[in-house]
Amino acid sequence: MRFSFWEHSSSRLKRIMMILAFLFLSILVTLAGVLTPLSLGESQQLNEQLKQLQDSLKGNDVWHNALLIFQNNILICLIMFVPVLGLFFGFYVLYNTGLVIAAQSNVANVSATMSFLLLFLFPHTLLEFTAYSTALAESVWLPWRLIRHKEKRELVKAGLLILLCAAILLVAALVESVLITPFL
Repeated sequence: MRFSFWEHSSSRLKRIMMILAFLFLSILVTLAGVLTPLSLGESQQLNEQLKQLQDSLKGNDVWHNALLIFQNNILICLIMFVPVLGLFFGFYVLYNTGLVIAAQSNVANVSATMSFLLLFLFPHTLLEFTAYSTALAESVWLPWRLIRHKEKRELVKAGLLILLCAAILLVAALVESVLITPFL
């Protein structure tokens, strides 16, 4: 069976469709983590690790926290760009993010699924997922383009996508920092 729609689509449209597919997959993988049953002890242990991270943000101004959040997120995103291996790393990180959401919800005795869905009310959540999905899509797209001997143009596009993801993650970090710093 051939996919004539795919074959006749532009490279740009294919890339956008892949990013959207990876956005959907990223949300599903994170949701899988959210839905993973955790004991109260496991939840408390994950919460303690998260608390240490939150403590590193206490006492800082918005800009400093934004920089710390950005550094963490850009490192994760850059690793996701690594051809093929970035997929495994990315889905591991996203699944573990879901586990942390589940742990926090478990300790607070609230619905983990509802907590996850409520995160999408905050703009930084969708921005981060978009950047990560772009990186994951490129980790598949890049080797495919290399196989098709279109490496020069694709390496330039990969560089541009890295810059785009960095800009998206910087905005997301600023938004997240503005939202959380007053509550630390």
